[in-house]
Amino acid sequence: MSLGQKLHPHLPFLRRYARALTGSQTHGDAYVRATLEAIVAAPEEFPADVDPRLGLYRTFHAIWSSSHLEDEPTGGGDDREAIAQARLARLTPLPRQALLLTALEGFTVDDVAYLIAMDPADVEALVEEALAEIEAQTRAKVLIIEDEPIIAMDIETIVRDLGHDVTAIAVTREDAVREAMAERPGLVLADIQLADDSSGIDAVKDILSEISVPVIFITAFPERLLTGERPEPTFLITKPFQRSTVKAAISQALFFDQATAPA
Repeated sequence: MSLGQKLHPHLPFLRRYARALTGSQTHGDAYVRATLEAIVAAPEEFPADVDPRLGLYRTFHAIWSSSHLEDEPTGGGDDREAIAQARLARLTPLPRQALLLTALEGFTVDDVAYLIAMDPADVEALVEEALAEIEAQTRAKVLIIEDEPIIAMDIETIVRDLGHDVTAIAVTREDAVREAMAERPGLVLADIQLADDSSGIDAVKDILSEISVPVIFITAFPERLLTGERPEPTFLITKPFQRSTVKAAISQALFFDQATAPA
């Protein structure tokens, strides 16, 4: 099997990670593209003594730590990208990297230590620091779009444990739009397939046509959204999910939101 074939299954998830790290599909994809270009240019330098996924993320982090792609003009930037850059300029990225790599991408502490070239104990400290930042986030009103009662209850518990309020739990596209207009949320958590065979994606599109709000998609089929075509979600959680994954995604979505933008 060629190196390209080994890396291909991991690319959608690297794009997910890069977008969550930068808060932007444009910038995240630019780093992934630069990573792949570096691998193609010098395949003999790709780490051969580790799992291909580890090698891919290690190469990505080498690009991330040595480049300034986010400073390059990309054209057509929106307010959320500007907020993201203001946030990133103020915070050390290592705690965010450690949290996302463990909670969102499922790497072990030892894996993360390899990826960002730190001791495992230091990685654990970074994760604790990131979790402290989560607790300091501004409270938000959250709309949950989920038709499976047990999953909806689990998500609601996680949201409330983080100190946020739940405005409603919608099970159809029509319900979701109505609830969003009745009490405008500061965050939307949305499943893709809803109770009446309507689409959570369409519900989100309807909501975003009226208000600007960060969205996290939760789905058992991430490959349907991570196709490399625009538009794609910046924040995406795969079912079945870990509570820590949902917490990390919520913190990152609010991290890049207007309500918590630095002055």
